[in-house]
Amino acid sequence: MMRIIKYWLCTLALGVCSLSGLAADNPPRQLAQELAVFQPFLGTWQADFAVPADQPPMRDISRWERALNGTAVRTLHSINAGMYGGESLIFWDKSKSALVFYYFTTAGFYTQGTIEVLSPTEFVAVEDVTGSKDGITQVKSISRFKEGRFTVSTQYLKQGTWTEPEQRTYVRSNETVQFK
Repeated sequence: MMRIIKYWLCTLALGVCSLSGLAADNPPRQLAQELAVFQPFLGTWQADFAVPADQPPMRDISRWERALNGTAVRTLHSINAGMYGGESLIFWDKSKSALVFYYFTTAGFYTQGTIEVLSPTEFVAVEDVTGSKDGITQVKSISRFKEGRFTVSTQYLKQGTWTEPEQRTYVRSNETVQFK
């Protein structure tokens, strides 16, 4: 430990401290090639839901992270500081040659699905729901990243009928995902 401290003190005193040497030891933390579409989504985001005037506001805070040495993307999200939330893991399934994910919720249900990349900034997710008390059996969403924000348009297969798409726009946020 003393050797490291002496090195830094000596380096700083000589004015030759170089960050380029540190960068060589710590390369950028990239995602696996199959997950490249998610690179701009990494970080924390928030979206305010459109709600009727007589209803309380609804805010979703979502955090996207590089996971498992870049071979997966982990997402965490919470609505209204933990009223509802979930966590997912997205990864490339070699046996299926597809992007797959699992999503677990605080409401006691989970989903599993696949993602189709439409462009470098757009993807479609289709998921099967297990354990929904609302009669939802599938969810389909389209996510698009553009100009530093992303939109998600979501439909639910509820009791055999697809709902009208709901759209939310996410912007960068300093808030944190919270669970109760």
